[in-house]
Formats: sequence, structure tokens, C-alpha cells
Amino acid sequence: QMKKQCDQKLLIRMKTQCVPCSLNLETQCPAGYTKITNGTGIPDCRYYLEIKTHTLSFLGCRHHCMKEFEQPECCQGHWGPDCMGK
Repeated sequence: QMKKQCDQKLLIRMKTQCVPCSLNLETQCPAGYTKITNGTGIPDCRYYLEIKTHTLSFLGCRHHCMKEFEQPECCQGHWGPDCMGK
């Protein structure tokens, strides 16, 4: 019995919104995603505050999140919704 279904494992990565680092401890990843950074996250972004006529830019933090996703795929030589052979 040859295998017909060869699902591909995909890793989807995303980053949360940039916020002041002190506020980032509580930040959660979206549903289904796993947080791969700890504490206040990674200080690799900037957030902006508008004060009257000026916009100030500050170093902020964000978390990195990932999700494993199985994409159904047929093995070589098979195709269609049921991965039928030749």
C-alpha cells in the first residue's frame, strides 16, 4: 500500500503589535499561536505617540508567535481531492 497523502507541515510566524516594553509582559498571541519569546519580548520596533503637533517615536517591544499548520498534499503520482493514483 503506497502512501497517497503527503501533508506538508508549515510554520506560520507573526509578530504582535509594537507597544511600550513595560506593557508587553501581558501581550498574548492570537488564538492558535504559541508565544516563542519571553518576558517583555524583543525590543525590535518603534511605536508612535502624537502630542499636539508632534509625533514622537519610541523603542518598543513585541512578541514573536508561531503556529504549526498541516497543508494537505498528495504524494508524487497522486492527485485530486482523494489523492487518487494513475
